[in-house]
Amino acid sequence: MLGRIVFAWWKGSKLDCNAKQWRLFADILNDVAMFLEIMAPIYPVCFTITICISNLAKCIVSVAGGATRAALTMHQARRNNMADVSAKDSSQETLVNLAGLLISLLILPVVSHCPSFSLSCFFLLTAFHIYANYRAVRALVIETLNEGRLWLVLKHFLQKGEVLDPTSANQMEPLWTGFWPSLSLSLGVPLHRLISSVFDLQQLVEGHQEPYLLHWDQSKNQVQVVLSQMAGSETILRAATHGLVLGALHENGPLPGELEELRNRVRAGLEKENQVIVRETHQVLDKLFPKFLKGLQDVGWKTEKHQLEVGEWRATWLQSPEKKVL
Repeated sequence: MLGRIVFAWWKGSKLDCNAKQWRLFADILNDVAMFLEIMAPIYPVCFTITICISNLAKCIVSVAGGATRAALTMHQARRNNMADVSAKDSSQETLVNLAGLLISLLILPVVSHCPSFSLSCFFLLTAFHIYANYRAVRALVIETLNEGRLWLVLKHFLQKGEVLDPTSANQMEPLWTGFWPSLSLSLGVPLHRLISSVFDLQQLVEGHQEPYLLHWDQSKNQVQVVLSQMAGSETILRAATHGLVLGALHENGPLPGELEELRNRVRAGLEKENQVIVRETHQVLDKLFPKFLKGLQDVGWKTEKHQLEVGEWRATWLQSPEKKVL
């Protein structure tokens, strides 16, 4: 029970953002827990610790599996018929469990006297189970953007000037480890994390006309974003795009002219002040983001909502006055 509480507190906000990855993780962890239960009687010395680890794994599976199941059921309810989809999904699971029970009753007399054959069947069926779940999760086409899909779409847009459609992006989205860019992006952080004085706030607000404040730490390749009370889905999407564009300055590959020039300056170490680069990328995004947003909408992405991980902190500040060029 404690494992459920700790895991829900630790990773609960990430389950919506990466439902496919956590769904697959829950399936694999469930298989690992069953394997530990099978092996526990073979090693009586470690029986207690093995069963405890198995139960802890099952607690994590119950949280991750249940949460991602709800998220994916909501995705599949295309006609706002979530109750109908959930009921049919439950009926399907019951039918599969019944079929599994009948098959196990048939093969039990065969495997009960041969542990090695029993283990071989377990490994074979487990491998098939993982493969089937991988194929099922890979077939999902989610039309809302999380950080991983946004990075894939943005990278393709910066390199080729085209926006990937949801089907292509979902096919390219990694389901195992290493699906994040090297950038650490934090949205909705508290203001006090970025400033310690009024002067710091003035420096941060300068050049920011959008309802978010962005701080970039080049040495750590870390972007932290403070969101305004007025920030909606489009603003959050732009803030995430802004952060990933800054991350792209540390990546290889072709970039549009203005960003290529900024990348050369960053790599040459000519710009020691991070906020100078941030202000200039604001100007680049003023031209780039409307085109990118329209491209997302044209190919079928739902930009009125997102699956980005966003903190609950919001702030209010006076906008920096625009400098008029005479």
